[in-house]
Amino acid sequence: MNRRRAGTEGLAELSSMEDILSSLEGRMQAMPNDRNDAVADMVGQWHRERPDLDASPMLVVGRLFRLADGFDRELRPPFAEAGLGNGDFDVLAALRRSGEPYALSAGDLSRTVLVTTGAITKRVDRLEAKGLVERSVADEDARGRQISLTRKGKEMTDRLMGVHLANQARLLEPLTAAERQTLAGLLAKLAQAAG
Repeated sequence: MNRRRAGTEGLAELSSMEDILSSLEGRMQAMPNDRNDAVADMVGQWHRERPDLDASPMLVVGRLFRLADGFDRELRPPFAEAGLGNGDFDVLAALRRSGEPYALSAGDLSRTVLVTTGAITKRVDRLEAKGLVERSVADEDARGRQISLTRKGKEMTDRLMGVHLANQARLLEPLTAAERQTLAGLLAKLAQAAG
């Protein structure tokens, strides 16, 4: 593929992502006072004030940040209602999706949830106090500890996962199935490039 065609395809992908993100941002109920496109307004203002700068990356990056904040506000309430702190559900979900016996070491949890082992310890302490997880000595290393879901933890995780996925689907309702697939592919490409 020649450079000109690659550049054209890149612009088409960027335009498609901008359209999809704008559609999501404009329809999100989490931001009822932001019916206009605030990010596009900012880009326009920068174009007016500094026409020498290309502010167009803000159309994607700025919208991603705004959407992430809005999505977080929309997705968090069921976890808070269940008495879970920030990040607690991530630990429960990681254990649940690991399969039977729903147990991982702190190191494995840390790698799966992408936080430090210190953060895992704090989360596990909270979850253990609620009877949702338990610690045990690892079979292969008496110095190591396994964290596993209790029956109560598994039941809560299964219930909340259904609610969580329904909320995610609701947030994506403004998009068609094809737009969701396109956006997922574009975000995967960005994630891979970011390392």
